[in-house]
Amino acid sequence: QVPLVESGGDLVQPGGSLRLSCASSGIIFSIVAMGWYRQGPGKKRELVAAINTDGMTTYADSVKGRFTISRDSAKNTLYLQMNNLKPEDTATYYCNIQAFPARSYWGQGTQVTVSS
Repeated sequence: QVPLVESGGDLVQPGGSLRLSCASSGIIFSIVAMGWYRQGPGKKRELVAAINTDGMTTYADSVKGRFTISRDSAKNTLYLQMNNLKPEDTATYYCNIQAFPARSYWGQGTQVTVSS
């Protein structure tokens, strides 16, 4: 397993911004897609945003227009820029990398709390 380490989570006021990072300590071959998931208190883990190797992105309806997923392949790093944060964005955020064949890597999560 290649460890993924998320960072950037914090306590922020509504309307604020955060940028999450997910760094891989090793090289993952045959990546198919990368994504950010979140799990709020008492909720199931849900997909927030994903990006494939062609750069195509997809977002949950709840974050469209506010969040942007990006990657820096040279740095083996995945990002999630989150703007106009809302209390309902409060969750633990996890990065995930899907690789061929049928490999899935997860980070340990980073906490985002949106509260005044």
